[in-house]
Formats: sequence, structure tokens, C-alpha cells
Amino acid sequence: MERTGSTAVASISEHLQIQAQQAQAREPSQEVVHNAQELNALYRFTDRLYRARSLEQIYAASLDAICETLDCTRASILRFDAAGVMRFVAWRGLSDSYRHAVEGHSPWRAGDSNAEPIFVEDILNADEPDALKQTVLSENVRAMAFIPLEIEDRVVGKFMLYYDDPHVFSEREHELSLIIARQLGFAIDRSLVDGAARRLAALVESSNDAIIAKDLDGIITDWNNGAEQLFGYKPHEIIGKSVMILIPSDRHDEEPKILERIRAGERVEHYETVRQRKDGGLVDISLTISPIRGASGRVVGASKIARDISERRRAQEQQQLLLKEMNHRVKNLFALAGSIVALNVKNAVTPADLAATVSDQLVALSRAHALTMAPASLGNDEARHGATLHSLIEAILMPYTGWASNGRPRFSISGDDIPITVAAVTPVALLFHEFATNAAKYGSLSTERGIVDVTCRETDEGIRVVWREAGGPRVQPVSIEGFGSKLINASVSQVGRISRSWNPDGVVIELVLVRRLIDPLAAAATPRSR
Repeated sequence: MERTGSTAVASISEHLQIQAQQAQAREPSQEVVHNAQELNALYRFTDRLYRARSLEQIYAASLDAICETLDCTRASILRFDAAGVMRFVAWRGLSDSYRHAVEGHSPWRAGDSNAEPIFVEDILNADEPDALKQTVLSENVRAMAFIPLEIEDRVVGKFMLYYDDPHVFSEREHELSLIIARQLGFAIDRSLVDGAARRLAALVESSNDAIIAKDLDGIITDWNNGAEQLFGYKPHEIIGKSVMILIPSDRHDEEPKILERIRAGERVEHYETVRQRKDGGLVDISLTISPIRGASGRVVGASKIARDISERRRAQEQQQLLLKEMNHRVKNLFALAGSIVALNVKNAVTPADLAATVSDQLVALSRAHALTMAPASLGNDEARHGATLHSLIEAILMPYTGWASNGRPRFSISGDDIPITVAAVTPVALLFHEFATNAAKYGSLSTERGIVDVTCRETDEGIRVVWREAGGPRVQPVSIEGFGSKLINASVSQVGRISRSWNPDGVVIELVLVRRLIDPLAAAATPRSR
């Protein structure tokens, strides 16, 4: 019985030992547990990087992953600044004095390629200056690692590991360091790209210029606020539609040519054209068109920047008009000066008399010419009212003061002397200046016996002025419209209407000035001649 009992106990003991061995075999090894912990840490790291919305969040996630997977309590992240100096951007467990002392130290330069990690197992055995070693030792650091951070295979920074005691870095630690460095580099790059994209989007959206994107079929894909302001379409009204909706029918041949150049990767610079708004109105624009390339480098669309140049076009047209007017005036003034000399030379007794007479008339001509300039330089009180019609015409005809060969005055002004507004002075003066110039070049004032008679009458319609020439050469209707005629028509369009009669003895011009040109304040205090 005893033997049997002993045998049973031994048998149970052996069975328990076997179960223990089997249970132990089923439990994971420490290596497996450690690897699982590393994988979990890397997973959390990747997830936090994905969710990070700032560089600060990226750095915090990275430092946690570095310390957890590489079993260190101190770490740091450094990046090159704009000047190429390595600066601390995030750290754990480092003193201010240490960071200030080693900032700028780097085994690589900004932009280096093919950089390899550097592992220092014991700073005492490192090939570094004694001063640097002493700085590291004073921070209670014996081992460290320099892991390069790269974007597009170029070094942009590093992260550092610090150990209190000498440390032999395993192959696994090498691998983990590179995995973290790649993930951190990708995250920094993504953050920089996202930030640049947000800034670019804000810049595009806030731009006053119209910025439009389209695909290679001419379908609009993007539309900023400037485009909405310029063309009148809201994004939901235009995105997905053909860009031809913006092009006037007579310019539909432009788009295929532009797309052909874009497909070839060509940029179209400052192309001036006309486009059509939602309301049907046309607008002068300057276009700059650039290819949009996909990730592979292939052209996938085009971006357009359209700038409204309507004001510039109007300014250019105004400038051309002023230049033409100046050229016309200069020619006329030389012709008038010649006419003045020719008309006075026959009556001059001495050269001195001729010089004095011509000089007086040229000064009068200068005063008349000044009346055709806009009164913008006048002060407020001075500019409130214009001139009276008689004084304006008299000033313009002053260079022709004198007597015709038949004893009559060269010009006469009669009728109502009506004050006109300051806004009317320039166009009215331009008209009479042109009438007088034509009379001196081709009409009655070009001969010794010619005269000009001007009568002014206020009517219900406005002011009726009749310019009547007599005693000049036989005149013919003008068949070709020169700049002088264009100037007259432009001035008349501002003040009323005009008609001409080509009588054998001289031209008769009837000018009707609308009533709004009469200055009511000045008219109440000014007597009129009838």
C-alpha cells in the first residue's frame, strides 16, 4: 500500500511538472512581448502623426515614441533654420545651459544627402573636442545617437538620444531609429506642404485678380472670389462648365490655341483679350496661363490669372487722345503764328511795329489757349463759377483784334452775355478755339478783309450761338474728318449740338448749348445784353 501511495504521489508530481512545462511553453517569451510593445508604440506613433495638426503635436508624438521604443528618458529634435544653423525645436530632460552650449553643432550641413546615423556608445571614447565632451558629461550624458531627418533625401535636421551610462546600440535600435526618422521626416514635410497649401489657398482666395483652374478639356475646376467679382458667376454656377462660357463668340478660336500651348507645357504670358461677364457685358483683361502638372510631371490642366485692364485701356486711350490733341494744337499754333505774321506784315510801318503787334497777338493767343485747359488748378472759390460766354469768346478771338481792310472790326460779339458753369468752360473754349483756328487757317480770318460775327441768344432750349464768317475765301464742305473735326464732335457731345452751313461768302456755324451749362448763381447777378 505504501508503495502504491508513493507511486501515486510521484505520478501526480510528474504530471504537474509536465503541465508546468507545457504551460511555460505556451507563454510568450520576453522577446515576443518586447516586440509586441514596440509594434504597439509604433502604431500609436503613426496614428498620432496622422492626427497631428501642428508641428508641435508632431514633435510631441515623436519624442514619446523615441523614449518608449528606444528606452531613453531624454531626447531632442533639431532642425536647420533659414541661415543653416541647427536649432532645438523640441526636447525632453535637457537643461537650458546644455542646449545653449551645443546648439549649432551638427555632423551634417543643411541639404546634405546620404547621411548616416551616428551612434556614440561612450562620450569618453568619442573623437570630439575636450570642451564638447566636458559639456556633454556635465549634463550626465555618457552615450548618445545622432539620427538624420531627411525630406526628399536632403538633411533638414536630426533627432538625438541621450543615455546616462555607456550604451551599446543594438541592430534593432538602429532599425527603430531609422523608422522613427522616416516617419518624422514625412510628417514634417506633410505639415510644411499643408501649411504652404493653406497659405496659397488663402492668397488665391483673397486675391483681387481672377484665378481660375481648368482641365485639358477646358472644364472649370476651381474659381476664386476674384473671378466671381470680375465675371459675376458664383462657384456653384460655373465649376464643371466649359470655360467657353466666358469667351465672346467672335473669339472662340482662342481657346483651342491656348489649350494646345498648355498641353505642350508652355506658359502664356500677359495675353490681352476680351471676356464676357454673366450679365453679357464685355471686359478687357490680361491673362497669364500656366500648365498644372500632376505628381508624375504630366500636364493635367491649366491655371489662369485674369486681371481687369479696362481702366488701363481707358487711360491709354485718353493718353493717346491727349497726345493727338497736343500734336494738333502745336501744329495749329505754328500755323496761326505764321498767319498772324503774314496778316500784319503788310500793314507794319517798321520792323519794330511788326514785332510789337505780333508779340501782342501771340500773348493774346497764349491767353486764349490757356482757356482751353481744364480749370483744375483753380481754388474752390475761384472754380465755383465759370466765365461769361462773351468774355470766353473774346479771349479766344483776342489774337485777331484789329480791323479788316474794309474798315470793319475783325470780329464782333453781340447778344446775351450768359454766365456758364465751370464744367462747361473747357469744352466750350475748345469749340471756339477750333472755330477760330479754322477761320485763321482756311476761313475769313485768313484774309485781310475777312470778319467773324458771333451772336448769343438764350432760348427755352438753352443758349443759341451763331458763328458767321464773311469776306474770306470761297469755302467747300469738309469731306475728310481730321482730328480737329473729331475734337469738335467730342466737345459738342458734352454740351449740346452743332450744325454748319457752307455759304459762298463763309461758313455759318450754329451751336446750341444745353441749359444745364448756364450758371444759375452767376446769372442772377449778371446783366444781359439783348
